[in-house]
Amino acid sequence: MTSPTQTEPPFLPLRHGGWATKRTPWWIFAVLVVVVIGVVVVSLTHKPSQSQRASDLKGYFGDVTTGVGSCAAGLQGSESAYDQVLGGDTAQAKTALAIFTYGGSNCTVAGNEALNDFANYQVTESLAALNLDTADNDVITWAFDATTYQQDMLAALAAANAPAARAKAETALGPALATVNAERATIDAIWNAAKRSTGDATPLPNLTAQAQAGQNASGVGG
Repeated sequence: MTSPTQTEPPFLPLRHGGWATKRTPWWIFAVLVVVVIGVVVVSLTHKPSQSQRASDLKGYFGDVTTGVGSCAAGLQGSESAYDQVLGGDTAQAKTALAIFTYGGSNCTVAGNEALNDFANYQVTESLAALNLDTADNDVITWAFDATTYQQDMLAALAAANAPAARAKAETALGPALATVNAERATIDAIWNAAKRSTGDATPLPNLTAQAQAGQNASGVGG
C-alpha cells in the first residue's frame, strides 16, 4: 500500500535574528554609567574658582582698557584743551581744534582699530553670567556719545566769533556731557556688580568725562 502524496512543504521552525535573541550585555550599561559620571566630574572639575574668576575679570578690564583707552584719553585731551581756551589761552585754540578732530575720530570703530576689535570682543566663559556683554555694547555706545560731545566742543570753539552759532553749540554741550556720563554710570554699575561677585579689586577703566567743560561753555570767546 503506498503512502499518500505530501502536498504541503515540510514544517521548518522560524529563525530569529541575533538582535532578537541576544540581550544587551550588562557591561555596556556599566560603561555608559561610567561615561556619564565622568562627564559630570569633568564639568565640576573645570568650574572656575572664585580666585580664577577674579583673575579673569582683571584680565577683562585690561582688555577693555586696551580697546577703549585711547578714546578715553582722547576725550580727556579734548576737555583739557577746551578748558585752556576757556581760561584765556587763545593761542591754544588752533591746537584744540586738531585735538578735537583727532579725539572724536579715535572714538569711532572706523577710526580706531583697537576699538573696532573690542566691538567683536567675546567675554570668557567663566564670566558669562556677569552681564559683561551688555557692558561691552554700552562701551561702544559711550564712545559714540564721546564723539558727539567732542564735536560739540569743536563747534563751540569754531564759532567763537559767531554769537548765534556759538550759543547754539554751547547749548548742546550740557546734554552731550550728561549723555556721556549717564552711559558711563550704567557701565560702571555692571562692572562694580562683577567686582562684588568675584572679589576682584582692580580699578575700573576710567570713562569719566569732566563736568568743567560743559559748565564753563558760556565763557567761550568771552
